[in-house]
Amino acid sequence: MADSTYPVWGWGRDASDEPAASELAALAPLAEGLLGHRIEAPITPAPLRDLPDDRVTRRLPQGLAEIASSDPIDRARHSIGRSYRDVVRAIAGRLEHVTDVVLRPTSDAQISDALEWCADNAVAVVPFGGGTSVVGGVEPDVGDAWTGCVSLDLSALSGLAEVDAVSRSVRARAGTSGPELEDALRPHALTARFYPQSFERSTVGGWVVTRAAGHFSAGPTHIDDLVESVRAITPSGVWESRRLPGSGAGPSPDRALLGSEGTLGVVTEAWIRVQPRPTVRWAATYAAPDLATGLAAVRAITQTGIKPATCRLIDAGEATVTGTLATGEAALVLGLESWSAPVDSDADVLMTCCHDHGLRLVEGGASRSQDGSAAAWRSSFLRAPYVREQLVLLGLVVETFETATTWDRIPSLIADVTDRTATALREVCGGGTVTCRLTHVYPDGAAPYFTVIAPGRAGSELAQWDQIKAAASEALLAAGGTITHHHAVGRDHRPWYDEQRPELFATALRAAKAAVDPAGVLNPGVLI
Repeated sequence: MADSTYPVWGWGRDASDEPAASELAALAPLAEGLLGHRIEAPITPAPLRDLPDDRVTRRLPQGLAEIASSDPIDRARHSIGRSYRDVVRAIAGRLEHVTDVVLRPTSDAQISDALEWCADNAVAVVPFGGGTSVVGGVEPDVGDAWTGCVSLDLSALSGLAEVDAVSRSVRARAGTSGPELEDALRPHALTARFYPQSFERSTVGGWVVTRAAGHFSAGPTHIDDLVESVRAITPSGVWESRRLPGSGAGPSPDRALLGSEGTLGVVTEAWIRVQPRPTVRWAATYAAPDLATGLAAVRAITQTGIKPATCRLIDAGEATVTGTLATGEAALVLGLESWSAPVDSDADVLMTCCHDHGLRLVEGGASRSQDGSAAAWRSSFLRAPYVREQLVLLGLVVETFETATTWDRIPSLIADVTDRTATALREVCGGGTVTCRLTHVYPDGAAPYFTVIAPGRAGSELAQWDQIKAAASEALLAAGGTITHHHAVGRDHRPWYDEQRPELFATALRAAKAAVDPAGVLNPGVLI
């Protein structure tokens, strides 16, 4: 355990969470059955190779040297996120780009000092929250114009700074993780109701700068919906918006920071809307004879005006793999919750919609029902990052990607993207599976989420990933979708983001960055 590199590439907190040989042995036959492909011996994680020389620490002034770490594991951990590409490289002990030093500021003043020093010394700065980026958002791939790169770890800036029970909002520091936020809110009988799949490790600041979404399918589910105001430190000074429930006073300063991915400033805290903890829940699982029938039912549900907490339509393949439904039908997992009123009337409307569209009730349909298939899906959702790293150790290519588009395009988008991705898998990997589910739904559209599992070739996994990623991304844009619904842009999505956004907006964004970050030190290579 002492020599384990798991803290660099693993989802768990420490080496004790590293997959055991017995776990891999148990999973291998299931993966073979899914793919029809023999699983060879699991990959043994390689030792971390010697890292490039630290070009920064010896130059730091005393105040910054006191919060600096150049420990090899620390540097490596802060040089990757948690994409498939990241995990593969770290398991192999190969990191192309490594941060020189990790700084852990404990105050806004230290952040300001770090940004000023880095700007004066041509050192790039990559803000770091929980390190859960799956799009290359924290990799220090900053180009050759810099004399070094620091990772600015905000974990020391955590916890609640203020609770406004009257307005039901809290001022949370950027380094606060999901569990830390909920633990702090629980004594006040409040919840942020924000649970992304990365909840265990991701942070408030990370949610803001990536425009993250929680697992709730409708209603307030994007961090955009929860933010009252944001405070950020930039190389040119402090960027802090007035705390308001709403405003028509010009373009929103908060909206500029939402999705900025550390390029316009270092977010240090945000006022977040919270609510009382739910007291009533209802759940049901329905079977649809095919995905098209399920899509029609979901669209009808969203256009009733009801906003279910859970409305996940899962195709037959994924329903079988996750244990949600093993009948060859698509599964629709529904859920309602409330802290103020019964949900029975809304539940009746949802059940009527499902019945009218020919869906079959599998289980549930009563308040407080969270058993069986719905619980299986929820467990699968939370365990997915751990299972993925096990599949990678078994030599498989495992990737997810998501998009969003309007209802009129949803059926053709799912068909086209599935077909083009499956074709790429056959050509690149000799086979594999592509499954789809809807994660978020709106009256005017939805967010399809695709999962790819395919056999990898030892030593060629990254080349395979590149080809599959390109085919899927090009198919998304061609079908009228967005390159990402809630995973951010990072470095991996840049080519398709550049194609998607209006060029005049790109020009305006560059001008904004030049104003707040004249030396361009903040996360070079991301967004612009």
